Amino acid sequence: MAKHKEEKTNVMRILEQKKIPYTARFYEEGDGPEGTREYGVHVARALGQDPARGFKTLVARGASKGVYVFELPVAENLDLKKAARAVGEKSIELLRVAEIHAVTGYIRGGCSPVGMKKQYPTVFHETVLNYDSVYISAGKIGAQVELAPQALLDLLRAQTADIIVKD
Repeated sequence: MAKHKEEKTNVMRILEQKKIPYTARFYEEGDGPEGTREYGVHVARALGQDPARGFKTLVARGASKGVYVFELPVAENLDLKKAARAVGEKSIELLRVAEIHAVTGYIRGGCSPVGMKKQYPTVFHETVLNYDSVYISAGKIGAQVELAPQALLDLLRAQTADIIVKD
């Protein structure tokens, strides 16, 4: 992947304001296969990262109309039933791509749990605590931040749960 212009994002500014240490990582947009799962794995490998430490952001709406944020390793798929149980909903469904910007302020592929329009209940897959540092979107395509998972959980007042599909 080619070198990307290093530009500070809102996510980075928030982390700095809260005095949370992070490392910015940049990659070229459009490098790699289409699709969240394949693209996330491709980006992680291109940056020399373990894909299990890279977390993608999925946003869903519950039966009660509440909005929830789920963070899971890039190579995994969200189990909707487990996710609904984790947030106390009967059921949830992922937001349509057309809704993502209006609800979060971010676009598909550049959605971060940090700095959304509102602070929604957030659940990370339980493996987040297995690592000294993890990677999340920095709020735009082509940028990630690496930081300590506990600092991220504390900032977002997030919980952890088993929310992925088991093979």
